Amino acid sequence: MEHMLEFFRKDKFAERVGIELLEVSEGSARAKMEIKDHHLNAVNIVHGAAIFTLADLVFAMASNSHGNVAVAVNVNISFLKAASQGTLFAEATEVSRNSKLASYTIRVTNERDDLIAIFQGMVYRKKDQILP
Repeated sequence: MEHMLEFFRKDKFAERVGIELLEVSEGSARAKMEIKDHHLNAVNIVHGAAIFTLADLVFAMASNSHGNVAVAVNVNISFLKAASQGTLFAEATEVSRNSKLASYTIRVTNERDDLIAIFQGMVYRKKDQILP
């Protein structure tokens, strides 16, 4: 999966936000984001956009891990618990995949494994290849 790590390095926004990719395998991915001051909103909890970005990154890695370009066609996120410090983790799991569409569930948790958010995403799988 070295080519997926190289693919991840092209995601400048994830890098800027401070997301670290931990692992990628076919249909799954895991990443973490240490909560910093710039992740907090006006009420001192992690901004929804920061949590969404973390979930979206592992969604992208898992859905593109099969070697074909996959682009999001629908996503939904539910925020379940606030976080203001520590580290957030996101783990993507492939739920279904065929030649055109694939569906993923992403769990965002904190270091105590409290569920912070659930993200559901569907991608359209293009014929274009992700080249190593």
